[in-house]
Amino acid sequence: MTRTVQELFDLTGRTAIVTGGGTHLGTAFTEALGDLGAKVYIASRRTELCERVASELTRRGYDVTGLGCDVTDETQVDALVERVMNDTGRLDIAICNAGGSFTTSYPPDADVDEFRRTLEVNLTGTYITAQSAGRAMIPARCGSIITLGSIAATLSIDPRIYNANFNRSGPPYQAAKGGVLNLTRAFAGEFGKYGITANCISPGQIPKDTTNPEQVETFRKMNALHRTGLSQDLKGTVALLASDAGSWITGQEFRVDGGWSIW
Repeated sequence: MTRTVQELFDLTGRTAIVTGGGTHLGTAFTEALGDLGAKVYIASRRTELCERVASELTRRGYDVTGLGCDVTDETQVDALVERVMNDTGRLDIAICNAGGSFTTSYPPDADVDEFRRTLEVNLTGTYITAQSAGRAMIPARCGSIITLGSIAATLSIDPRIYNANFNRSGPPYQAAKGGVLNLTRAFAGEFGKYGITANCISPGQIPKDTTNPEQVETFRKMNALHRTGLSQDLKGTVALLASDAGSWITGQEFRVDGGWSIW
């Protein structure tokens, strides 16, 4: 049966998890899913933040629940997925958004512990979350796993474009996000036979409100569209990959970077 575009994007009755859901990117993902009708559970180690953001979004008409979860702890992730399944009986979408850069030192004097922590939160956390979500999706023979890469997954970071006081990401972050990208391809291969898709969104520079204005201006000039990236710029890609509109897309990287990576 032929379906309209509106029907393909409709997420009414579906359930999603967004890890790192209290952040500016996580909030944008949650809004995008909620706009299409999904019930969303946001979770991170910062339980109070997730609860507060969930409360704010609920007041705006979204169906959002905020929970605590450390994505590097398999027991906690499994408990999160179990909570969702007990509440709703289904898990349709998992956005593995939890991560970040913890770099304060750079080669040749980089801190190895920072490297380990960056890999643990970004790569291991994604591995644990995607695997747990996948197990819950298998019985339904469908589902969408979306991971968060970065332009740093395939491009080196040029230290010359960053202000001296800007805490830029370094080799640990590049290694972790490169791993996330190829891990996503691996999950696409493993889960495809169950009808589950796995894709990676790699954002460009999307500054926070607290970022130094001079640094934001540098970022703006570095992309082809010559404007500052916004968290809402990721909503369309998430909507595509989370819905039936993207049901025949798997194992792919979607760079949403204003053309940063074309140069």
